[in-house]
Amino acid sequence: MADMLAHYRPGVAFDEMVDPRGAVREPYALLADMVARMGPGDLRAIAETLSNNYLAAGVTFDVGGVERPFPLDVIPRIITARDWDIIERGVRQRVRALEAFLDDAYNDQQAVTDGVVPRSLITTSKHFHRVLHGMNPANGARVQVAGIDLIRTPAGDMRVLEDNVRVPSGVSYVMTNRTAMASVMPETMAAQRVRPVSDYAQHLLHALRAAAPDGIEDPTVVVLTPGVYNSAYFEHTLLARTMGVELVEGSDLECRRGRVHMRTTRGLRPVHVIYRRIDDDFIDPVHFRRDSLLGVPGIVNAVRTGGVALCNALGNGVADDKLVYTYVPDLIRYFLHEEPVLKNVDTWRLAEPAAREEVMDRLEELVVKPVDGSGGKGIVIGPSATAEQIATLRRRVAADPRGWIAQPLVQLSTVPTFLDEALRPRHVDLRPFAVHDGEDVWVLPGGLTRVALPEGELIVNSSRGGGSKDTWVIAGAPLLPGGSAGSDRPGAAAPSEGPDAAAPPDEAGEVESGAVPRAETTGIADLARLPAPTQRPPDQPTARKTQQEQQQQGHRHQPHRQRLPQKRPHEQPAGADRC
Repeated sequence: MADMLAHYRPGVAFDEMVDPRGAVREPYALLADMVARMGPGDLRAIAETLSNNYLAAGVTFDVGGVERPFPLDVIPRIITARDWDIIERGVRQRVRALEAFLDDAYNDQQAVTDGVVPRSLITTSKHFHRVLHGMNPANGARVQVAGIDLIRTPAGDMRVLEDNVRVPSGVSYVMTNRTAMASVMPETMAAQRVRPVSDYAQHLLHALRAAAPDGIEDPTVVVLTPGVYNSAYFEHTLLARTMGVELVEGSDLECRRGRVHMRTTRGLRPVHVIYRRIDDDFIDPVHFRRDSLLGVPGIVNAVRTGGVALCNALGNGVADDKLVYTYVPDLIRYFLHEEPVLKNVDTWRLAEPAAREEVMDRLEELVVKPVDGSGGKGIVIGPSATAEQIATLRRRVAADPRGWIAQPLVQLSTVPTFLDEALRPRHVDLRPFAVHDGEDVWVLPGGLTRVALPEGELIVNSSRGGGSKDTWVIAGAPLLPGGSAGSDRPGAAAPSEGPDAAAPPDEAGEVESGAVPRAETTGIADLARLPAPTQRPPDQPTARKTQQEQQQQGHRHQPHRQRLPQKRPHEQPAGADRC
């Protein structure tokens, strides 16, 4: 312990591993013992192995035209069974509420009639498409995959930062991170009784098949990718292979008489379900962008006539609108008749005069975001902004108040991260992934923990030098060296609500004693069978390449910088989402 953690000093943020007194929180005790037996050289060797294997396997991202291995830190993030129960219930609840909202928005808009949300909230969203009115999925599911971004505040509670229900990305890193970590820390992972993530593709394929048009008993499923220049192409390839379905581009598909077909060497083959990774604007040049080179002409009509299912559904972007986000707690109460399990980050709606007046007086201390922004674009961080930036922001908000929200600056929680031969606190967020099959919402036990690697940085985007950590959800009490189970209670400074919901081993999918699931120990080398993103054809037309690169979808890693306010924003009725 003295070698690596003796000089570790958390900052003002909540630290997931070390409490304010410097003691290791109990869920991290086994991991800390392992780290104590290692020196910087040992951790560096593990880090280099992970990096080299990722580079060889093509688990990379593009920075200025250069492919680099996506940084995976050697210290995982650990979530107790009790804390995961809260996260899982909160994510499932949120997905169900967003499903109900989307169904209502594209049909009767009863929530508008009943005064829960203003009609302008829906009709002024850039992602609301009137052409989709009345187009309802066969099994009622519009959100087959959701990614709900969470942060832990300095008080230790989890808050929802934003919702991603268009085509959220990043689950490939969850899967590859686990494979990589299982190959270098199998004993520690087995002793921690980490729940597996290897069955994600099985759940996703089940949800996609369940979305098939009526009357199709054995549907053909494909993954539709913008192409090899898209930043999430590795994920598209990985998911297609692990589900055992075809990976196609728009040029591989053809619409005929309200049906979609895939071109093969044996002729046209019917396609019934498309897991699309293309933005709405590019999916069909007949109804959306006429210059799109990536979509399939006529596919919207095929969806309308029931000839094919698109997953996630078109038009879901209205639920990703950051202004809609502020109403989700109300939508949970309205549609589900429940109180929110997970609270929002406090938020000001700048379209409201009173909120706008308060925020205009406090621009220098708040975070102001465009409601349709992504990848951190357009966000102004008041404490670090220049006078000129503040003045420009003031003019932009005044000109289009509906287009902006404001949030306090929250210090994201930290986890020790191996940098410069030492463990240093770095800020993290968490994106759990949920899969909806029309009847139930299943949440992958883990999620993508993104970490901001530069010192003091609160933005976790890979484009800003961010990386990731494997997320270990503990199925039960960890196994002590003698084989007995230890305590799984959360650290003293991190109280959790609700009962410990650890299920029996076969229900929770926990790792058996002394073993890691076979699918997660096959080795990172297996990933090398995937086409690496660096293997790109040299003859792509410039326009097509540009459109592929524009298709970021949920892969946009949003910045997460907030701090709880001293003044309360006018956000939810009766202060429901306040501390």
